[in-house]
Amino acid sequence: MKFRFAGKSPAEMPFLDHLEELRWRILWSLTAIVLFSMIGFVVVTKFNVIGVLMRPITPHLGRTRLIYLAITDPFFISFKLALAMGLVVASPIVLYQIWAFFAPALTTKERRAIVPSLYLGVVLFAAGVALAYFVALPWTIQFMLGFQTQSLEPNITAGFYFSFVIKLLLAFGAMFEMPVVILVLSAMGLVTSRFLRSKWRYAFAAMVVVSALITPGDAITATVILLGPMLLLYELSIALAKLVERGRARAARSDALPEPEPSP
Repeated sequence: MKFRFAGKSPAEMPFLDHLEELRWRILWSLTAIVLFSMIGFVVVTKFNVIGVLMRPITPHLGRTRLIYLAITDPFFISFKLALAMGLVVASPIVLYQIWAFFAPALTTKERRAIVPSLYLGVVLFAAGVALAYFVALPWTIQFMLGFQTQSLEPNITAGFYFSFVIKLLLAFGAMFEMPVVILVLSAMGLVTSRFLRSKWRYAFAAMVVVSALITPGDAITATVILLGPMLLLYELSIALAKLVERGRARAARSDALPEPEPSP
C-alpha cells in the first residue's frame, strides 16, 4: 500500500491524504496486534506459558494448581495472556508505523537520534520485564502472603493472579522506557539535560510514588526493586540528553564555519 499520493511529498500532501495515511497506519498496527495475538493464543495453549508464570507463586501454594471459579475462566485467562503477548511482540511494528507517519516532519538530525532509541527501547523493555519476573514478583508474593498467616489461608484464583502478573510485567517494562522518551524529547528540543538536572527533586518524588504503587510491599522493597533502577535510568536519560545536545552543538559549529573560497 502506497502512502505517497499522486507522487507528492509529505509536506505537499493535503489534509485528507494525511488522514488516509493515518488510517492505513492504524489498520496495519491493529492487524499486527491481532495476528500476533492469534499466534500467542496458540503458544499459550500448546506450550507451558501458564506454568512459567506460575513459578514465582508455586512454592507458596498448598496445592499444585491455581483454582478458577467460572467455567469460562481458562479460556479468558488464555485470551488475556495471548493479547498481552500479541501487544508486546507487535510493538516494534506499531512503533514503526508511528515512526513512518511522523518521520517526514522531522529533520535528518532528529531522525538519526530517534532511530537508535527504538532499538534501545526494546532492550530496556525486556530488562524491565526480566526484573519484574525474577525479582519484583517473587518478593511481592512473599510479602503479601506473609500477612495474617495464623488466621487466614490463601485461596488464590487463577484469574486474579495472572491479571496481576501481566500488569506488573507490563508496568515494569513501560517504566524502563523512560530513557527512550527523554531521548526523543531531547532530540526534538523539548527538554534539556540542564532542565532534567534542575528538576531531579520532583523526579525523585514522582519515582518514589510510582515505585510504591507498582511494587506493593514495604518501603525498602519498593526502593530496592524499582526505585534504584529508575534513578539509574534517570541518570542515563540525562546522559543521553547531553549527547544529543553535544551533537547539535557540533552541527551548529560546522554550519557556522565559512565555506572555503574556490581557488582561481
